[in-house]
Amino acid sequence: MIRIGLLTSGGDCQALNAAMRGVAKGLFNSHKDVELFGFIDGYKGLIYGNYKMLQFSDFSGILTKGGTILGSSRMPFKNMRDPDENGLDKVEAMKHNYYKLNLTCLVILGGNGTHKTANLLREEGLNIVTLPKTIDNDLWGTDMTFGFQSAVDIATQCIDQIHTTAASHGRVFIVEVMGHKVGYLTLNAGIAGGADIILIPEIPYDIDKIIDAIKKRAERGSRFTILAVAEGAISKDLAKLSKKEYKKYMQDYKYPSVSYEIAEQITKKSGMEVRVTVPGHTQRGGSPDSYDRVFASRLGAEAARLILEGEYGYMVGYRNREVVKVPLEEVAGKLKMVDPESTIIQEAKLLGISFGD
Repeated sequence: MIRIGLLTSGGDCQALNAAMRGVAKGLFNSHKDVELFGFIDGYKGLIYGNYKMLQFSDFSGILTKGGTILGSSRMPFKNMRDPDENGLDKVEAMKHNYYKLNLTCLVILGGNGTHKTANLLREEGLNIVTLPKTIDNDLWGTDMTFGFQSAVDIATQCIDQIHTTAASHGRVFIVEVMGHKVGYLTLNAGIAGGADIILIPEIPYDIDKIIDAIKKRAERGSRFTILAVAEGAISKDLAKLSKKEYKKYMQDYKYPSVSYEIAEQITKKSGMEVRVTVPGHTQRGGSPDSYDRVFASRLGAEAARLILEGEYGYMVGYRNREVVKVPLEEVAGKLKMVDPESTIIQEAKLLGISFGD
């Protein structure tokens, strides 16, 4: 008998269901005695013993469904060792429920914080296999995460649609794309959508360089300029601050987000009219695209294979166009950033895209 626990943790995204379906089908089609337990709302379900028995039929019709059939929640890793409001030891509670159900393995789908906790549970002796989920594509050890390509498609479509109104009114438009710490989503959507300026956290910007790029476009006869700006874009001046100084600065921050600050600075310094569009959570919603459906299914099937062969303590990743297993201890706590010197950045600059640097 193989008894497997499943949970989805952190922010939702496209293809979570497709990935779980891949795990379930891989197991049910390869072993006659399989029991699957789905923990509700991520690590909360594992902590408080909130779960449901899953049947093969539960995975029918969910390949194209966005979100997660198990629900999700954010449980910060930094608080995992702290007792809850009733004094419950969360780590011991998770271990208790794992052993209570006599699980063979726990399959965890999530991003950076999720993988830190998954590695903690591995260190505590539990059999763990993880799958890389995040629209940010910032997980260490894998070239791609599921949810990323679908989010790129949505952000790209938003930039596409801004083009017509920007051209009609001859304005500067800012499209704010998700990504607090890492700029993969903004970079790819910006290139795909034909943005003229792309601002990402890894390349601090100079507002004067941004205005110069806009003016150069106007001199060439362009009536409009589109900026793709990551949530975490930061100016060169702020990037020089210490963490303590930056935190103090942000306490009195008057703008809804950095895009509105940039818009105000452009208007003040140049007199140009600027509009801001924030697609927000639409980027992580809706059905997964065809790429993510295939990709997540492959990762799920590989997770099933690892379980069937008794190989635990791994994240199923993707390197050099091949599905691979990556030791969890290599993944946890590491962030995959955009390299400012990478070929994609250099190629974007050759296309005439400014990064405000």
